[in-house]
Amino acid sequence: MNKIKACIFDLDGTLTDTIRAIAHFGNMALAAYGMSAIPVEDYKIYVGDGRDKLIHRILSVHNADTPEMFENVRDVYDENYEKDYLYDTDAYDGIRELLAALKNKGIKIAVCSNKPDNVVHFVTDTIFGKDYFDTVCGVIDGMPTKPNPYTALKIAENLGAQPDECLFLGDTNVDIFTAKNAGMTSVGVLWGFRTRTELVQAGADYIVENPHVILQLIN
Repeated sequence: MNKIKACIFDLDGTLTDTIRAIAHFGNMALAAYGMSAIPVEDYKIYVGDGRDKLIHRILSVHNADTPEMFENVRDVYDENYEKDYLYDTDAYDGIRELLAALKNKGIKIAVCSNKPDNVVHFVTDTIFGKDYFDTVCGVIDGMPTKPNPYTALKIAENLGAQPDECLFLGDTNVDIFTAKNAGMTSVGVLWGFRTRTELVQAGADYIVENPHVILQLIN
């Protein structure tokens, strides 16, 4: 592995534990149209590709994924979520310490998420501190989403790092595919939403069980 100059992190399931929040707002939206709640654990296989695909997937559970119902449930989801972006959300254990250690080593840190850009900035500013990360990127209308490497490569350029000088860290196959598409070293994390099997099958270069192991990799 080349000398690492930057670490680019996924947000949900990597930096922040949000699965209960996502399930809460998803189930609220389903209930608004008479559909039963989906277990929180099941949401772990529905997230990772952005809000729209999440809504399609939970509607498919109820055989209700029609264009009209998609719009209805999405609107309720957004309305409730926008009232409380930080509902039952915080950093995973060890993440703050990891980020501080990376900064102390002079390694740039960034966020690359498939959540809307304004939400990603709000969450990172509130939980970690305003401008704590060197670059934060969510999705803007018309922008390609992960696993397209567009945003990851723009982040590397902004940080003054070549792709092979970056670690891209995430908890789903989408993140591993993003890293590979961008020519970055992929690190799958096991404290998030998906399984070791998924990360292995996606071809992760490294798989870590604890945040402190990432420092060992870099060292």
